[in-house]
Amino acid sequence: MNTASKGIRWGIERRLEFVEFRLFWEDGVNRSDIVEEFGVSVPQASKDLALYREQAPDNIRYDRSLKRYFASDTFRPKFIELDAAAYLERLTPSTAARGIDVDGLGDGPLRADRLPIPQRRIKPDVLRGLLASARGGHSIEILYQSMNAKRSEPLWRRITPHAFGSDGLRWHVRAYCHIDEKFKDFILSRSLDSRAPGPAGGVASEDRFWNTRFSVQLTPNPRLTKSQKEIVAQDFAMDHGKVAVPVRRAMLYYFSKRLRLDVAAQFDNPSESPVVVKNRDEFDRALAEAMR
Repeated sequence: MNTASKGIRWGIERRLEFVEFRLFWEDGVNRSDIVEEFGVSVPQASKDLALYREQAPDNIRYDRSLKRYFASDTFRPKFIELDAAAYLERLTPSTAARGIDVDGLGDGPLRADRLPIPQRRIKPDVLRGLLASARGGHSIEILYQSMNAKRSEPLWRRITPHAFGSDGLRWHVRAYCHIDEKFKDFILSRSLDSRAPGPAGGVASEDRFWNTRFSVQLTPNPRLTKSQKEIVAQDFAMDHGKVAVPVRRAMLYYFSKRLRLDVAAQFDNPSESPVVVKNRDEFDRALAEAMR
């Protein structure tokens, strides 16, 4: 929390955080949003909005035609921290388990945690601009640092974003690139700034690699022993030694990298790559087509 005012009760403060969260990250807020989220009365929701306007008058504006409050151009967070990574986790259908400390259960401490992976730094204002463009169906310019040798310096490029995706290590925005005239992925942490909303260059329905999925047939590495194959089949919830994983064609490259499917044949020890692609030829064709 940033600089929440003193003297505000905890329950009210939570609702003010919610108002501010919706103002910055979502498509505004109104009384019904507060009522639905917290189960308070309509008069109480009106009081909450009035209190927020009192506490942060420069952050909020009211649209009479839409009957909804939106963030002002001078918005500065008062009750929440702007955490782009935390917001992106809310977009996923299910999130990875948080670290849990449950001392006191049973005879001794029981702890759970997850491997700390260095997070890519994503600029909240850039993400916010991309979210607005995706919701509004228009384009935006981003100052993007590519790893392409031909584009060694940051370049302003116009894109029309429509979706967001994660490979488990970094977040991308899926967008139509007005320079290359095709749909591509742009790493959010390499998007340094944004500006100048404009007309769209492509619409989500035209991105067939995002909108269609390829069924990757996984099976235990044939070089494993019989018992090792059986445990791999159990690990991956296989049925009769195989499992079908539907993957967006636009994300096949990341799927291959995360499961080390691209280098399985290079390992002397098959346990380094316990699963392989059964429908390899079809997979390779789909992957090559999506990466053109």
